[in-house]
Amino acid sequence: MGRAKDPSVHERWAHLRFSVIGQLLAAPPPRGQLRAELERLASRTWQHPITGERVRFALSTIERWLLRARSERRDPVGVLRRKVRLDAGTQQVGLAIREALRAQYGAHPSWSVKLHYENLRALATDRLELGPVPSYSSIRRFFQSQGWRKRRRLTTRDTAGAERAEARLASREVRSYEAEYVGGLWHWDGHIGSRAVLTARGEWAKPVLIGALDDRSRLACHLQWFMAENAPNVVHALSQAFQKRGLPRAGMSDNGAANLSAEVTEGLARLGIVHETTLPYSAYQNGKQESFWGQVEGRLMAMLEGVADLTLDYLNEATQAWVEYEYNRAVHSETGETPLARYLAGPEVLRPSPDSAALRAAFTRSERRTQRVSDGTVMVGAQRFEVPSRYRHLRELIVRYASWDLSMVKWALRSGPHRCCLISELHSARILVGRQVSE
Repeated sequence: MGRAKDPSVHERWAHLRFSVIGQLLAAPPPRGQLRAELERLASRTWQHPITGERVRFALSTIERWLLRARSERRDPVGVLRRKVRLDAGTQQVGLAIREALRAQYGAHPSWSVKLHYENLRALATDRLELGPVPSYSSIRRFFQSQGWRKRRRLTTRDTAGAERAEARLASREVRSYEAEYVGGLWHWDGHIGSRAVLTARGEWAKPVLIGALDDRSRLACHLQWFMAENAPNVVHALSQAFQKRGLPRAGMSDNGAANLSAEVTEGLARLGIVHETTLPYSAYQNGKQESFWGQVEGRLMAMLEGVADLTLDYLNEATQAWVEYEYNRAVHSETGETPLARYLAGPEVLRPSPDSAALRAAFTRSERRTQRVSDGTVMVGAQRFEVPSRYRHLRELIVRYASWDLSMVKWALRSGPHRCCLISELHSARILVGRQVSE
């Protein structure tokens, strides 16, 4: 059985007083001997219910407790509680002080109560109409009664977007949430590591960890360190996670340039994954992922403190071992289960992942290109690609490619308002002496 919580101060006093007079109620003394019993109890020492020190109580005090308990038959213990002060719950802060504090808190919600109190005292020296400043305890109770708490700033940048985010957080209720199904929602984000790694060029640089986390099970689907958080690295990390665990139904990320690139957004749409982004300056919406980074730094990076020349390859190997054999198999403090067990137990809405070639083709951007009449080529990323001769009569083509990899550029034939299913690969072309030669 769990240990009972300590009773309140009023309950402690009631129990002590009842223990003093309880024997007089259980076995009332004969007529004429009550005073002797009261004197005996007054000569004894008792343990103070708050400080634990030995104390004594006067005869008149014990007699008053006895009379009070005798008069109450239903709850003789409750009647011995300490009386509530008549001014309990009333505010000792004047109207002028309240208005000054209200304006001060509105301008500086991130200040502590102590800092508000000290600034109020400084303000009262210049504004005599405020009158005497109440004690710090009174100011603190006033803050509690108003529901004013120290709010951490979302960002240190004083921009219009940051101010709107602050106002939205203050005016709306923020609740935690959890997906109903495994694979119903994934989170992914990038985290700059606290330790630098030694690169192949002999330089020290801090890597970026890109990871995906399942919302319901908290399973780390895939973690990988890169030297930069960009679109190709995000695509690579997501592709690895998809092939390991399957395709989720929805995903959430921040508004970073890598996550909003055309290759990522169009690729997720082609794979049937709803892509949601957090509101600007509102990282708490992706709180599960942000909390996970704390475990990465507190556990994984702490275990690597003894590694002197840490490299990216070694860091990735250690990360895979840690996430698969420790994090995914350790009991989560919130769910009460291991992420792996919760992931396998379901229920789940995951779908099978395509192969590497299909994922590579999915994470591409679509753009319209005009075919050059003279040689039947189109320009993609400062390079020319040859269109098959049987389609030389087409003026415009829909080209699909990844900006970081032009080794595979595909084009789609458009017929009227609908795009046909014909998807072909373009080949790089070069022009020699006015004559087109395919490489």
